[in-house]
Amino acid sequence: MPEDAATPKKRKRYSPEERRRMIVEGAIEFFAENGFDGSTHQLAKYIGVTQPLIYQYFPSKEDLIEAVYSELFQGRWNDEWDGILADRSRSLEDRLTDFYQRYCAVIHAPDWIRVFLYSGLKEMDITQRYAPLVEERAIRRICIEARDAFGLPGLDKVPLSHEEFEAAWMLHGGIFYYGVRRFVYRVPVEASTEKLINASVKLYLEGVGGVAKSIGLSVS
Repeated sequence: MPEDAATPKKRKRYSPEERRRMIVEGAIEFFAENGFDGSTHQLAKYIGVTQPLIYQYFPSKEDLIEAVYSELFQGRWNDEWDGILADRSRSLEDRLTDFYQRYCAVIHAPDWIRVFLYSGLKEMDITQRYAPLVEERAIRRICIEARDAFGLPGLDKVPLSHEEFEAAWMLHGGIFYYGVRRFVYRVPVEASTEKLINASVKLYLEGVGGVAKSIGLSVS
């Protein structure tokens, strides 16, 4: 064989787990760009694999979407965040700021926000399943910690009011919407994420007292 003859390149062999992950990651990018109406044929072309290979790992498109949910939403929720919110050795402002800085490092990403919004527009259960997770592990916890920080009665004495619940959602939703403006509307944003979080947390804490007063809560 001539010395300058091209040596065939060896194809890298992927393990089944590596191939599965490649498909899921490719699907996340595809759905973020195109929504959920695209076919598995289009997805296979986008990823650079065959359609039968996708079906080998995911028998249906619904199975693949479930894997996307597990990876992108459920899998990226960090259990350590629960402890941050509940750590009463720190001020509530410090805890909320820390939590949202970590949370935004995950959700303020084009793929996360766009897939989330596309799923909501298609009335898929991704948003319906994720919202209760946020409500239980963030919104409700924030309300509990606000009651404690302001010396208000616990939920065992006075049930959580709609006003308190929605006030916490406004904090959460405003921070989320910052990401929508950046990655969906693609409009310039003046403040950094850090400054936005700091301002949002301060506004929430300044308003908690007024909310408590409006519903008749008083210091215990």
